[in-house]
Amino acid sequence: MNKTIKKFHYKNIEHRGNHIIRKVTIKGGNGHKSVSVKKRGKRAVTIKKPLRYAEICMIKKGKFIPGLFKDCVSRKITIYE
Repeated sequence: MNKTIKKFHYKNIEHRGNHIIRKVTIKGGNGHKSVSVKKRGKRAVTIKKPLRYAEICMIKKGKFIPGLFKDCVSRKITIYE
């Protein structure tokens, strides 16, 4: 892994409406993406996946990644949407 990526730290949280939260965290070259769903004010389900090296490189460059959270869906999340 590249030395500049190992020193790269990034955190972003997106609230979609009142019940869906998308998070991306990169710390020390390792990254995770997660989607949390709230129902009646409490967290109902959270799906967390690791980021791939190519995704980390694109986030570092500031490029948009279409469909980044596409693999973080489940049957429960589609019920709450």
